[in-house]
Formats: sequence, C-alpha cells, structure tokens
Amino acid sequence: MIRVGDWMETYTGRKFWPLDPKVEEICIEDIAHHLSLICRFGGACHTFYSVAQHSCLVADLMATAETEHMLTALLHDAAEAYTGDVIRPIKRSEPKIGAAEEAVMREVARKFGLTFPFPDVVKWADNVMLKNEHRQLMAGVNEWPSCDQEEGPQVEIVPWTPTYAESVFLRKFEELHR
Repeated sequence: MIRVGDWMETYTGRKFWPLDPKVEEICIEDIAHHLSLICRFGGACHTFYSVAQHSCLVADLMATAETEHMLTALLHDAAEAYTGDVIRPIKRSEPKIGAAEEAVMREVARKFGLTFPFPDVVKWADNVMLKNEHRQLMAGVNEWPSCDQEEGPQVEIVPWTPTYAESVFLRKFEELHR
C-alpha cells in the first residue's frame, strides 16, 4: 500500500507516517517518551518544561472539574509526539500543519476510545494551564489574549526531568485507561 508522505522512526522503532496516520501504529510508550523530550513553547520558557508534564498537569486539573475527561486531558496533545509541538501562531497561520496534527489526533482518539473533537472542558483546562505556564515559565512581559481570559486555579509548576515526566505520564495513563 502506498502511504502519503515520508515516515519517521519512533522511540520503540516503529515506522509512523505523520501525514497518513493509522491507529495500529500509535503506541503509548512512544507518546510518553516523545512528549517527555519535547519542550513547550518552542523552547522559549526559562527552563525545560515538557509537553508530557503539561499534559499530566492538565489531567490533574480535570480531576477537580470533570473526572471522566481525565484521560482525554492527558492525551490532548498526544499528536505532538508525532508532529512536534508547533507553536500556536504557526498552527493558526498554516492550515496544513493544523490539519496534519488533527488527523493524528483523530487516530489517537480512536486508539484509546476518546471522543473527538475533545469536550470544551478539556480546552478550558489546557488554557488554564497555559495561563499558569505563561506566568511562571515565560518572561511574562506580553499579554496572551488566548490565555488571559481563562479563569481557573493557580497551579504551582516545578519542572520535571524528562525521565520523571515520562514515568508519571505512563503511570497516569495506566490508572485512567482501564
């Protein structure tokens, strides 16, 4: 079968076509490992802060809001394991990038039995974390309209090592995906 685009090799040695994702090629170990090594905000934060840790903290926020969406919150950025964490200004201006990420996310949702598109409450939790991250991990000199409008709890962020972030992510996944 001819696939669209080129493939990448994942942490576990699988071939994965980011432009032609298939549910059977998605692996939670790849997701956890890749996200633990990807720095949020294109690396613009003051210290290394992984997408895996961000995802765990978003899931924790859901524990106080809507418990049934905790797995969705944990996996809300899982596509970035295969596409990278493209910053919002680029995603918004390049529809093909957003479409590729959405195609991967749709397959992730199928793999793990999630509703897609994700419920608004997950986006709320993601934006609440964005506000906390901006305040604590960035220079904070510029206002971000997309996060300043969200009201929610303040979360203290102490960045984790990649190894720790990967292990916490996998542990949370095991707890939530039963």
